Amino acid sequence: MLRNYLKIAWRNLRKQPFFTFLNTFGLAIGMAGGLLITLYIIDELSYNRSFKDFDRIHRAQVDIKFGGQAQEFAVLVAPFAETVKRDFDVVEDATRLRQWGSMLVRRPETIENQKEEKSTFADVNFIDFFGLRLLEGDSKTALKDPNTVVLTQEAAKKYFGESSALGQNVVINNDENFTVTGVMDGVPSNSFLNGYSVFMSMESHAESRDPDWGSNNFNTFLKLIPNTRAEDLQQPLQILFEKYMVPYAESFMPGINRESFEAEGNYIRYATIPLTELHLSGNRVAEMNPNSTLQTIYILSFVALFLIVLAIVNFMNLSTAQSLKRAKEVGIRKTLGSNKTGLVSQFLTESGLVSFLSLLLALLVAVVFMPLFNELTGKDISIPFLNPLFWLVILSVTLLLGMVSGSYPAFFLSRFIPVQVLKGDGKTTGGGGKVRNALVVFQFAVSVFLMVSTLVVYYQLNYIQNKDLGYSKDQLLIIDDVYAAGNHVETFKNQVADLPMVASATISSFLPTPSNRSDSGFDLEGPEDKTIQMQNWRVDHDYLKTLDLEIVAGRDFDRQFSTDSSAILVNESALSILGIQPDEAIGKRVTNVAATGIERDYFTIIGVVRNFHFESFKDKIGPLALNITPGHRNKMTVKLKAGDFSSTISQIKAEWNNVAPGQPFNHYFLDDSFNNTYQTERRLGNIFMTFTVLSLLIACLGLFGLAAFNAQKRTKEIGVRKVMGASVNQIAMKLSADFLKLVGGAILVALPLSWYAMNQWLNDFTYRIDIAWWIFAVAAIAAVLIALLTVSYQAIKAAIVNPVKSLRSE
Repeated sequence: MLRNYLKIAWRNLRKQPFFTFLNTFGLAIGMAGGLLITLYIIDELSYNRSFKDFDRIHRAQVDIKFGGQAQEFAVLVAPFAETVKRDFDVVEDATRLRQWGSMLVRRPETIENQKEEKSTFADVNFIDFFGLRLLEGDSKTALKDPNTVVLTQEAAKKYFGESSALGQNVVINNDENFTVTGVMDGVPSNSFLNGYSVFMSMESHAESRDPDWGSNNFNTFLKLIPNTRAEDLQQPLQILFEKYMVPYAESFMPGINRESFEAEGNYIRYATIPLTELHLSGNRVAEMNPNSTLQTIYILSFVALFLIVLAIVNFMNLSTAQSLKRAKEVGIRKTLGSNKTGLVSQFLTESGLVSFLSLLLALLVAVVFMPLFNELTGKDISIPFLNPLFWLVILSVTLLLGMVSGSYPAFFLSRFIPVQVLKGDGKTTGGGGKVRNALVVFQFAVSVFLMVSTLVVYYQLNYIQNKDLGYSKDQLLIIDDVYAAGNHVETFKNQVADLPMVASATISSFLPTPSNRSDSGFDLEGPEDKTIQMQNWRVDHDYLKTLDLEIVAGRDFDRQFSTDSSAILVNESALSILGIQPDEAIGKRVTNVAATGIERDYFTIIGVVRNFHFESFKDKIGPLALNITPGHRNKMTVKLKAGDFSSTISQIKAEWNNVAPGQPFNHYFLDDSFNNTYQTERRLGNIFMTFTVLSLLIACLGLFGLAAFNAQKRTKEIGVRKVMGASVNQIAMKLSADFLKLVGGAILVALPLSWYAMNQWLNDFTYRIDIAWWIFAVAAIAAVLIALLTVSYQAIKAAIVNPVKSLRSE
């Protein structure tokens, strides 16, 4: 019987190539889109699961509110790891990483450096803790001694080729010699270690032995003993504040205790998060790699589900719409003895066959568009054709889709009453019109929802791009790692500033784009006795001029004032927290918060800078201080005049090669760095746009088929109307009006839902757009026009047919 079902199913599909194509192509588009999104979601959910004992590893973190600033840190103080391992029996082991950002690396016998983008200091047990594999070296001792380093295999080949790297030396940042004691077999790309290539021994970093509880700089990971609930550790962790943090704070804030600290609204809350949940937990201060969010996974899951459901709806709509064509077939089959089960089996076989044909087409579409999808999402996903589990799942899902999409048409057709259908009156016992209408409403409601979402994401990004940032980001060239020029940094800056196409140049520790930065504590002298946590950037005298920052009170740094070495500029947010006005702040002194035995630095406020955005638009503008004290300044910002940028960059590179021969010339434009900050939102917007187009395509395919069927069903009516004097336009509008009513219903359903969903998304931004009414109007009008264009072809085609031919065909 199965063979007979397949033979009849194939014949029926071949008899109706137009509807077969619409069904197959629509289902294939939905399946391809669903497959791509599913592979993306699986990749996101697989993060950090390749490590040994991943299910027992947790990352420690802390939420701090102090000095008017509330922040969520992914890093903790140096002694935290050893303390929890000693104080809590449930903690089996702990390890730390101290990020060091990018660094320059070379062999001692060469002068040419190469840049490693991500490096970190690591505890001696780091390699065994995560179960990483060394190709060379001993995992237990590789990071034991000072000035030792483990390189990834890729990094080792970069410097030593095919020779063994073990025991060789490298020079880091033109400063220190490190001995290679291990070569690692890479790090998992779908992990928090993605991109890290240099792992230096923690013994090489003096801060790692600092017993103070004041500076949070260490990513700390805990491994719990088997069968331990992480929830049981959360409350005991809070004991650490009173046991260790308060005594440390008393060393420079006499008389402080937990009650007085919390009475001012401050808090310090420790917690842990499972390693498997880390990637989807959002971003805290000093994450080792950017994280995603569960919200993104939910959104993409719904998009994938909608695509599949839209494709299924198409199949159900077109199949039930063709019921009149199959009515007599069903009547004859029932008259000749076919039972309901046999008829259902026949129609389900047809839908299953369409489903498997769609699968073949979907796999082809997915393969063709996979490179574009990877570019869209920033991933390197491939379809696992060699994995038997993949085929088991995808074939099972295809069979299920065939059964689901064909179930309603099968049961609908099998309920036809032979006496009625053989009389030719076309009546059925199951109706079908209302169901088809509801499914059309659902299809276009999803499409309108996605259109509104796409427009909101686009205009939020456009708002970010065009909002007054408080500084100029255009025509600013950034040169990284200028410290590689050694004592010639100032010489290089002056030579660049003298170039004809350069307006100005400045050297600083930070730029006004998000990066890993830590706050410093400052006390305001005087009766106010207020403490504030704020960013502290080292700049030079040309920083404000180069970035077009505005002074609202006081003055900028001036080379004529030797006392400016102990001067400081603050922004408006800092004064808002301190509760003083800009004019009142000029001349006041602040001092950095330091522990007993460490000499404090005193600064005089000489100017107030207008607030400018130096963090994401999701965050409020925080307090900021600028000073010109000597320190690590590794970024040069060059303001270019309008003209030939490439020629000017070549001139700057030539000057660099003169003062820093052999050092890499790393440069980019500030607006590119700014745009990269919102890469996640841009990708989300692109995904919305892509799948909005797909959803509209699927919906239009179904509508096109229904319009063709509707016109065919009403052939006699059209002929009579034309004989009675109706014009082509009147008939076309009459045929189109029914579908436009359905689209109107879809718009009424989709608009409030999309408004609510996108408001929730925008709530993540402190600085955001208000969703304008015209966004909904544009989406609604676009849906109506697309639907009208889809059905008008069939309507006009039916309206221009000769009425004599129409009436004769009945």
